[in-house]
Amino acid sequence: MKFSLFLHMERYDNEISDTQLFNEMTELVQMAEAGGFETAWIGEHHAMGFTIAPNPLVNIAYLANKTSTIRLGTGTLIAPFWHPIKAAGEAGLVDVMTNGRLDLGLARGAYGFEYERLFPGLDAMSAGARLREMIPALQGLFAGDYAHDGEFWQFPTSTAVPRPIQQPYPPIWVAARDPNSHQYAVSNGCNVQVTSLASGDEEVKSLMEKFRTACEMNPDVPRPQIMMLMHTFVGETEEEIQEGALNVSKFYCYFAKWFKNVQPIEQGVIQALTDEEMAEYPQYAPELMRKNTVIGTPAEVIARLKSYEAMGYDQYSYWIDCHMTFEQKKQSLQRFIDQVVPAFA
Repeated sequence: MKFSLFLHMERYDNEISDTQLFNEMTELVQMAEAGGFETAWIGEHHAMGFTIAPNPLVNIAYLANKTSTIRLGTGTLIAPFWHPIKAAGEAGLVDVMTNGRLDLGLARGAYGFEYERLFPGLDAMSAGARLREMIPALQGLFAGDYAHDGEFWQFPTSTAVPRPIQQPYPPIWVAARDPNSHQYAVSNGCNVQVTSLASGDEEVKSLMEKFRTACEMNPDVPRPQIMMLMHTFVGETEEEIQEGALNVSKFYCYFAKWFKNVQPIEQGVIQALTDEEMAEYPQYAPELMRKNTVIGTPAEVIARLKSYEAMGYDQYSYWIDCHMTFEQKKQSLQRFIDQVVPAFA
């Protein structure tokens, strides 16, 4: 099983500058590369200080010159916010800039907050339909001389310019949760990204079963890869581990407020949550985060990840957005590199 890093610039107040957050993101990616990680993933989000990532391809283009071996992935582009020709051309250019290190992850999006602002009236179902139309359009554009007459996009014969270095195109990953999404991704030769969020190992098993079923339904398609994304923290002492669990708990409480789109927002930053507001989400209590995400000593983390490897996961992505300070993130990531990764050499 290979390892990757999933991250964004992350803000809960306006005390730290965007420049500092950007430099911290860069340093974490460089740490991951030095530690032998396969990929660094950056998602797409808009008008949200919680996850600052308006275009991950821009981040990747910059990181291409700050790294040399680590693959750089969009985790993920929100398909409804892109035209296929624009997405194919920019992805082709970035693959050239990275010397063939691009992984192209795509999703339908999840936040109603973003749909309201970039695509009023869009809902998750129609966003999913756009994702399913986007993928064959991208594959056709990468192949070249492709015309499209779909439900959402229509264009005459076109080619991705520039063409990507990787042929026939960069690895395409699809974020999937329900069986139909797994089936669609596998049948179209795409790799699969999944996350159990904070639902625990039963969800980890369930997502793998959906993937296996999709593979069984498509016996003529070579088995794609599947990646598990999960919040991770490695501590040395029980005090550190409890603090890590508390910070992941806070992250999910903020995540819930952004997702519900109900908390006041000023200058792109959501109003700070009180203890009483966080108590509204008992499913994210620190003790449950210790159980349901990968938080613990190096030995505990190794044991959890060995079980995921045995299930058949090809890649585990360390989700580092977590309401922690930069120093806490660095310390945990370095422990992971020094004390966990060698167990999978």
